[in-house]
Amino acid sequence: MGAERVVVVNGPNLGRLGVRDPEVYGHDDLEKLRSLCDQWGNELGLDVEVRQSDDEAEVIHWMHRAVDESTPVVLNPAAFTHYSYGLADAASQVTDAGLMLVEVHISNPAAREAFRRRSVISPIATGTIAGFGFTGYRLALEAIAAKR
Repeated sequence: MGAERVVVVNGPNLGRLGVRDPEVYGHDDLEKLRSLCDQWGNELGLDVEVRQSDDEAEVIHWMHRAVDESTPVVLNPAAFTHYSYGLADAASQVTDAGLMLVEVHISNPAAREAFRRRSVISPIATGTIAGFGFTGYRLALEAIAAKR
């Protein structure tokens, strides 16, 4: 049996990791995150694909594709966390299909500005991990691997 496929989806501005607010998000960039997720996936027996888009429609389509391909999702919705009901509807299709969807945030939104404290994704997600930097992605992948 081959490695289970997992898609790691990152929303808007996460392509700017390493240069955008490094005091909040750290100094490592998206390529470093890709490399780490690939390494962690290999250790856990997962085939991990990391994606990033600033386009809400594209992220929604990736949720649809995850359902169609029976693929668990690690989702950092970034700014879409707070207002994207379209993404929330698409994410709910992932969990409704019995697939894991782990919401991840590099920072802890609850410890930041008031507008960041509301997530339209959390009520739909299998679980949420926040505030542990890139390590949160590893924890999400471990949760998916443990559920197999």
